[in-house]
Amino acid sequence: MNEKNSQVLVIDDEPAITALVGAVLREDGWQVTEVGSAEEAFEVLRDHDWAAVFCDVQLGGADGFSVLRRFKAELPSAKVVLMTGHGTAEGALDATSFGAYDYLLKPFGADDLQSLSLALREQLHGSKSRRIRLSGGVSLYQNDIGVLGRSEAFIAVMKQVGRVAGTNLPVLLTGESGTGKEVVASSLHSRSSRADQPFVAVNCGAISAELIESELFGHTKGSFTGADRDRRGLWEEADHGTVFLDEITETTPAFQVKLLRALQQGEIRRVGSNITQRVDVRVIAASNRDVEQEVEAGRFREDLFYRLNAVSITLPPLRQRREDILLLANCFAERVYSLSPQVKFSVEALQFLEQYPWPGNVRELENAVVRATAICDGTIRVKDLPERIQKYFRTKTEDSKTATGTAKHEAAEEWVPLSDVEGRYVAKVLIHTRGNKQAAARLLEVDRKTLDRMIKRHNIPMNVANFPSKAA
Repeated sequence: MNEKNSQVLVIDDEPAITALVGAVLREDGWQVTEVGSAEEAFEVLRDHDWAAVFCDVQLGGADGFSVLRRFKAELPSAKVVLMTGHGTAEGALDATSFGAYDYLLKPFGADDLQSLSLALREQLHGSKSRRIRLSGGVSLYQNDIGVLGRSEAFIAVMKQVGRVAGTNLPVLLTGESGTGKEVVASSLHSRSSRADQPFVAVNCGAISAELIESELFGHTKGSFTGADRDRRGLWEEADHGTVFLDEITETTPAFQVKLLRALQQGEIRRVGSNITQRVDVRVIAASNRDVEQEVEAGRFREDLFYRLNAVSITLPPLRQRREDILLLANCFAERVYSLSPQVKFSVEALQFLEQYPWPGNVRELENAVVRATAICDGTIRVKDLPERIQKYFRTKTEDSKTATGTAKHEAAEEWVPLSDVEGRYVAKVLIHTRGNKQAAARLLEVDRKTLDRMIKRHNIPMNVANFPSKAA
């Protein structure tokens, strides 16, 4: 690696982190400089043509986002990697949309750093560096409840959203109903160069096949019964901005032909008119169906699919990001009573929320919490949750009793608090892994931080005597 493209700056106020990152990168052939603050980093900014910068988000003085903005402004070719022990989906979205190369979650190991080192090397010696123009006036820390989250699954999605926000590419959002596709579309728009222009959301499934062309592209007076005047369509309303087409797979093949033309030519024609108009919009489409299956079944045009699918992002269901459930629930409750004392959750209610499968995803969670907040006495208890959630756990408990014991055993068995079940199970998994937290987290399908919280919550002792050696 030539010296010009091998200089890396590592910034962290924890010497152990700078030592780890520095050691791995040096072993991989990089020339590494380590500093302990943003101010020190600014002093050496012009000392080298830095290939990459690894920077902690939370520093004693200026934070990592200040470093990101300064380096992208003065040395845009540098790949900036933000490191954090308090990762959030919103942080990942902000970091990547403002030009960060990656958003690395602590604790990380040598393998993570080596993989990132390899990717950086390929970028420097392969494709040209990616430039994202910072859009003015966008708040770095937007209080958008829809992009809140700490789970690795959601952070990974928000990193992808941030990377494409500054481009003009069409984006196809897929995922189950209620996963927040419109919120993500809005985030893509607000972090783009079109942020100060209109964002127009259209639910294609809610507009009849006869009217959707008129709604989107407009019509002329007399073009059909009831058209008593010329009317601009939503496409024109969004000129220079963004159009979000939700439930795109609900449109007819006839309309899809006209939509394809608007995307390919950048032109529309009002219903009843022979005059074409140039309209500049970025299109974000969404569907809760498998769009490729719809193409194979002949219900969706293949050419339109490829036009919309320049970037595809799949939003994870809530059951795959359980670490975010309580965070979202608290935020929904606070939003209902923004001017009143904070509503609390009972321990059992929180356990129900964490373990319920949420087929309706974030939308169902929001509805459940809003309802419970409205009828509770200041503390949300199980009895305040929707009946379907209570019924789910009653049925689950009854099925468990039927499967595991005789009628006599069932009659004698008492209801066991969910916290006891969770605590015993976590302890059992830790014994199985002989205290190896990383292995236990994999078996439990949670991240290390969540496992640590479980251990603390259930007071599980971690002394060596509790975990027999392999030989034993």
